Amino acid sequence: MKNKLTVQKGWKIYLFSALIALVVSFAVLKGNQWSQDKSVTIQQVSGVNGHHVLYTADNDGNIKPLDFTNTSEKVLDAVVHIRSSRTMTNGNVQQFDYRQLPDPFREFFGDRFNDAPQSPDGNLQPQPMYGTGSGVIINKEGYIITNNHVIDDADEVQVTLYNNETYDATVIGTDPTTDLALLQIKADNLKTMAMVNSDDVEVGEWVLAVGNPMGLNSTVTAGIVSAKARNININKEKFAVESFIQTDAAINPGNSGGALVNLEGNLIGINTAIASRTGTYNGYGFAVPSNIVTKVVEDILNYGSVQRGMLGVTIRTMDGTLAQEKNVDFSKGVWVENVGENSAADKAGIEAGDIIIKVNDVLVNTSPRLQEIIASKRPGDKVNVAVKRNGKEKSFDVVLENSKGTTAIMKKEKKEVLNLLGADFETLDADTAKKLNIDGGVKVVRLYPGKIRKETQMREGFIITHIDGKEVKNIEDVAAILEDKDGGVLLEGTYEDKPGSHYYAFGMDS
Repeated sequence: MKNKLTVQKGWKIYLFSALIALVVSFAVLKGNQWSQDKSVTIQQVSGVNGHHVLYTADNDGNIKPLDFTNTSEKVLDAVVHIRSSRTMTNGNVQQFDYRQLPDPFREFFGDRFNDAPQSPDGNLQPQPMYGTGSGVIINKEGYIITNNHVIDDADEVQVTLYNNETYDATVIGTDPTTDLALLQIKADNLKTMAMVNSDDVEVGEWVLAVGNPMGLNSTVTAGIVSAKARNININKEKFAVESFIQTDAAINPGNSGGALVNLEGNLIGINTAIASRTGTYNGYGFAVPSNIVTKVVEDILNYGSVQRGMLGVTIRTMDGTLAQEKNVDFSKGVWVENVGENSAADKAGIEAGDIIIKVNDVLVNTSPRLQEIIASKRPGDKVNVAVKRNGKEKSFDVVLENSKGTTAIMKKEKKEVLNLLGADFETLDADTAKKLNIDGGVKVVRLYPGKIRKETQMREGFIITHIDGKEVKNIEDVAAILEDKDGGVLLEGTYEDKPGSHYYAFGMDS
């Protein structure tokens, strides 16, 4: 009986399954027939009437669509491509012989140096070396701001505008301590970019980075300001100032010297560095704030060189670990580690162990921020410094001094002919002249792109004693002899570390 019921139940399940399969098959057949009878149409339109989905607010709190097209159109004409070149002659190739590198490094460099054209005696023939970067036109007279490392060690510098016109550039001045350089081109109808107060820039606001990364001219990337007053210890100059604006807008090699702008198209910083394990964009880019840029440009144009006011202290950013180490109560500010004897801070009464909390009523929470504020001042400027000492707040008026411990402005002779030479000069001091047994001279303290580097093998430190046989004792003598000079020039002089007379010749005609 049980077996009979089981068989009947099995037949019922089988019939039910067959019925379902029949229904599904019928539905599929009807669906295919419907799809054959019904045509499918894809409609195309010439434009999309979409709406902005992202919004931002201006300084007045007004809400507006977040759109980078107008900003990009406004700034692209003011950002240039910079190409620097240097001819590697046999003389300066020998200063660093790639063939003497250890095996792993020779393998990395390959044979690109060993395969360079050689003269019959086996020496390397002159080889052009090129570097690229970006720059920003800041006024109608053709002044362009860029990074010093873009043009450093170059013989010649060329600037290409957004419209692809190319011009030779003159280096007006450099400031390695902030990694900035000021160039000039002779061109008309230039588009320029205005600088804003970088103290007003806020973390989180939208910015664009504009430049020429990795050989890709006129590139715009977007991001936000992700931090301010960053120090990444990339500048190894003695009095280096690092207080970068950090951004996540993509910055790559070639962006150096380019613009970091706000949505109004105004300059808030000069893109300078990236933090990366690979050498390319890794989410962190750094720009010199426009306030530092403005100060450097003004000093170069007004005084011929940057005038740096100094407190004369060694500092560290205050944090919990430092407070515990020094056994003091934690306070936001900058710890004064040491005070230089007879420095500006020492004369004002600031002591080691003080915590600087404000300068001219502006809060100072980190060492880079303090550096940035002081770097905006000149020797002789007075600043009010508020400190915490033993838990109590004190205030001091400090008269800033230069690196030589005075309040004097160290003005450099500003002559166009000196810019063409591509050098910074200073009149030789009497003690050095006496030691070298010479009556006096003019020392070449820094070389940058110009006639001297392009046409001679002179190195920094050369002391000019005669030009075309005429004795020179100060910078004014150099400018007077070379003013309106045409044809060849012969420099005679010496080095402190290399006795004897040395001669260098170059041409002043264009």
